[in-house]
Amino acid sequence: MTSPSRVGSFEHDGLTFDVRDTGPLDGTVVVLLHGFPQTSTSWAETAALLNERGYRTIAPDQRGYSPRARPRGRFAYRSSRLVADTVSLIDTIGTGPVHLVGHDWGANVAWATAARRPDLVRSLTSVSVPHAGAFLRAMLTSDQLVRSYYMALFQIPWLPERALRSRPRFLDRTLAKTGMTPTQIARVHQEIVLGGALTGGLNWYRAMFLQRPTGLRGRVPVPTTHVWSDGDTALSRRSAELAGEYVDGEYRLEILTGVSHWVPEEAATTLAAIVDRTATAAGGLS
Repeated sequence: MTSPSRVGSFEHDGLTFDVRDTGPLDGTVVVLLHGFPQTSTSWAETAALLNERGYRTIAPDQRGYSPRARPRGRFAYRSSRLVADTVSLIDTIGTGPVHLVGHDWGANVAWATAARRPDLVRSLTSVSVPHAGAFLRAMLTSDQLVRSYYMALFQIPWLPERALRSRPRFLDRTLAKTGMTPTQIARVHQEIVLGGALTGGLNWYRAMFLQRPTGLRGRVPVPTTHVWSDGDTALSRRSAELAGEYVDGEYRLEILTGVSHWVPEEAATTLAAIVDRTATAAGGLS
């Protein structure tokens, strides 16, 4: 049997993705998918806590974020391509099914991956963003549509990027209102704006209407925990309450009080414990 080795990057679709691989090499693998406007660094604290529990954590900089994985045009950011990236990463790791965790847009990819390729997922922990079907239903039955106004603005070509680059104080105020700390905001400027990942990140939004309708109905058969925080300005409680209706496996909804949208950094200890509990229920450290 071949000994496991570190994964510093992987290739898919002619693109090269950077990866943060930490924790014991022989540990059970947890794949961590970041959201917008962040990179794999947003998982640093949660990953460290999971590493202490014996898990090996692998966090990629996803499509549009990794410097060598920034294709042009919104069609390259369709859900099918994002899921295929994750499948390629799991295949590259080569240890079999993984415990999959996603925050924000990363949660969207995690839901879709678990529904389309459950053979590769031992458990799913979604943070903030629910199943796509639940999100759409919440837009029709709650204040979710109002909360998601910015998604319409992001559909405009090049103008959002220009506005965010030319008005850094506006970006700072907007992110601060969502609960980001000054340190997190500075990282957004460094990694996303100055780092050249802004257009790639926004292309995820621009491709959201290219998703096939079947993606809204895909069911998840693996053990799943959805985490929602009551200080989240972007996601409604209704969206969280509907998430479980798309899970056929064991399901649990965790509601965090007094926590903003940025759960992996603000509530890393709690989130690591939730991931551990979900993984243990699905087979744990083996």
